[in-house]
Amino acid sequence: MDRFQEMQVFIAVADTHGFAPAARRLHSSPPAVTRAVAALEGRLGVTLFHRTTRRVRLTDAGVRFLEDCRRILGELGEAEDSARGAHHAPRGRLAVTASVRFGYLYAVPLLLQFLERYPEVALETLFVDRVVNLIEEGLDVAIRIGDLPDSGLTAIRVGRVRRVVCASPAYLQARGIPRVPEDLAHHDIVLFSGLSARPEWTFARAGGELRVPLAPRLTVNMSDAAIAAAVAGRGMTRLLSYMIAPELRSGQLAIVLGGHEPEPLPVHVVYQEGRKAAVRVRVFVDFLVERLRADSSLA
Repeated sequence: MDRFQEMQVFIAVADTHGFAPAARRLHSSPPAVTRAVAALEGRLGVTLFHRTTRRVRLTDAGVRFLEDCRRILGELGEAEDSARGAHHAPRGRLAVTASVRFGYLYAVPLLLQFLERYPEVALETLFVDRVVNLIEEGLDVAIRIGDLPDSGLTAIRVGRVRRVVCASPAYLQARGIPRVPEDLAHHDIVLFSGLSARPEWTFARAGGELRVPLAPRLTVNMSDAAIAAAVAGRGMTRLLSYMIAPELRSGQLAIVLGGHEPEPLPVHVVYQEGRKAAVRVRVFVDFLVERLRADSSLA
């Protein structure tokens, strides 16, 4: 097995967190994959994976080597594409991550459009409500909401989202519309813990911020559950504006206290390598940026 094949096997094991799933991806056998990784580790003189009975995890050396392998194989693929005259036709695997609801509402429709336009690209998604490490989890592109740490990744701002308080029209008609944040003390609250870990909401006020303590009647850890409860008239909830875009359009929910909202949160498309990224990554990023910036619900 040549060095490029070893790299491909190593990347497959890192991406799938196991020798058996890597073998399935590569249409090989687990023993062959295990031998290839052992040979690679022997030649390099380092351990690339921590192995347990339940999981395979990269060592620090493995994380660094994975980044180099992706870059080398990406450059090799680009060189081959260029030689074939296919430099502007992206091909190969792309992996993208986003939060669960953003992925469902925004990313999936765009991914389907991209696949239709570029039939030689294969896309994989990881939609989770946590910040993932692109390198460790074998991902190419992330759509992230909120302020970004200084990670060395390339980030392109594509929009912003508001932190909004909302309720159903029927609830507001029955219980009244709050005019100031302090009025929330007289309302039923559905707390989405993914946005507010503590039972309080923060609002903007002159010269600083206002923290309003809450006594939730219902606390949920899924945005869909908070939306369903609010639509059913069970109280007011706070969510990110993109999460309730369909319900706002349909009139199932209405925003209140809009003049007291904190600063909006930025939305970025994040990826590795910048201009050195593989052609398929750059084309995909350009595609996402153009379309997300054109979406009025992220303006």
